[in-house]
Amino acid sequence: MTAQHDGLVLRGIGKTYGTVNVLRGVDLDVRPGELVALLGENGAGKSTLSSVIAGLVQPDDGARMAWRGRTYAPRSPADALAAGIGLIHQEMRLLPELTIAENIFIGRWPMRGGRVDRAAMAERAGVQLQRLGLQVSPLRKVGTLSIAQQQQVEIAKALTLEARLLILDEPTAALGDEETDRLFEQVHRLKAEGVSFIYVSHRLAEIARIADRIVVLRDGRQVASHDHAQVPPAQLVRDMVGRSVDRLFPHIDAPATDAPVALRVQGLAAPDGRFRDISFEVRSGEVFGLAGIVGAGRTEVVRAIAGVDPLATGTVEVDGHAVRLRSPADAIAAQLVLVPDDRKALGVVLPHSIADNIAYNNLDQVAPGGWLRPQRTLSFAQQLIQRLGVKGRPQQAAGALSGGNQQKVVIAKWLARSPRVIIFDEPTRGIDVGARAAIYEVVAEMARAGLAVVVVSSDLDEVLGLSHRVMVMARGRNQGVLSREQASSARVMELAVA
Repeated sequence: MTAQHDGLVLRGIGKTYGTVNVLRGVDLDVRPGELVALLGENGAGKSTLSSVIAGLVQPDDGARMAWRGRTYAPRSPADALAAGIGLIHQEMRLLPELTIAENIFIGRWPMRGGRVDRAAMAERAGVQLQRLGLQVSPLRKVGTLSIAQQQQVEIAKALTLEARLLILDEPTAALGDEETDRLFEQVHRLKAEGVSFIYVSHRLAEIARIADRIVVLRDGRQVASHDHAQVPPAQLVRDMVGRSVDRLFPHIDAPATDAPVALRVQGLAAPDGRFRDISFEVRSGEVFGLAGIVGAGRTEVVRAIAGVDPLATGTVEVDGHAVRLRSPADAIAAQLVLVPDDRKALGVVLPHSIADNIAYNNLDQVAPGGWLRPQRTLSFAQQLIQRLGVKGRPQQAAGALSGGNQQKVVIAKWLARSPRVIIFDEPTRGIDVGARAAIYEVVAEMARAGLAVVVVSSDLDEVLGLSHRVMVMARGRNQGVLSREQASSARVMELAVA
């Protein structure tokens, strides 16, 4: 195959699993120093195409690839890396018991005198962390980091690969605006040096900022290609889902001024000082947003409210009754539940069925006599599957579902507890546009039903689009609570960086 340029050339890329066509005749060009955005709903084929390029998956016969003017046919990720192509997955694959530096250089340790040069490794890792604004020691264990910090370590790992083509799969899913800006600075620098990028993201505003061209997949086929990034979001949504999503954020009436306070927190402080003096209240039927840059303490606050992490001081009340938070079980008993930010690690047991995942949190209802009966479990799960619109069967493994449907399973198991307060931490992280709209409607339905809803998100548009009021955090403190009329991107960011 003869390439027309010195970058990546794909022709007729297909992949079939049994009778399912995951990719069908996809053509793609990525030139040196170019960033091509790859868009599509979950299941559109983006991850499979990325895996083919990175040597994780072998394409069907007839597919042709060229890289830097030569035929390219990697049989493994090692082949791809040797050729200068690296893939950074959306789902992080770091080893929690190793240090940041060890994770960044795993498999390619810097050596000196036949031994790993740990000083050089830590120094080189520290340089990349500093460039990304992550102020932590490269000798710290990855398991002690937040999800956002782990994401930045994955990105630092990519930047040290010295690859000529980097595939970034949702690299900013857990990052705030400031961290995203730093990443983009590094991307622009590498592009100027001739490094190419394939950039997979569901954040359309990011695409407009950083992409040179846009390619859209749907049902395994390339359905659209735009030679610039200034494409109206509505057009991109139509390209991706084959229909118009007219209103991404549903309308939710504000709660009545005399609506009862469902959640009241007063004077919360963490033992390690990550947050302090946090007070707010949420009324029945209200969506209350928590905004702030990564590291502001948002996740730490809601984990403490849900009984996951200990409190040094402060009180939590649900419907006027104080809750003694010794564990998550205390919060659940008080009808306060948390949908966590990492659904795969904390929300679902991936190898187990949808029915079992829903049952685990509801054994008192599924097995009131202590005996778990399969038919009762399936019937119980089926009702919630229908209520949430989960695209899957009760017997299906949760790991086989898209991110959006996994999130619905997490929500379903908590809805069965009839909560008064539900907290969403990064509710649409790594979820495509069509599925996001469905999750937002679920949030709206909960508020309309009188639940108090708390939404934590690094996506500022998401917080502003859903919330009646927004509390902005910075350095572990409450910087102010804004009404919907007061809340704007500019005002939130002013408080977030104050």
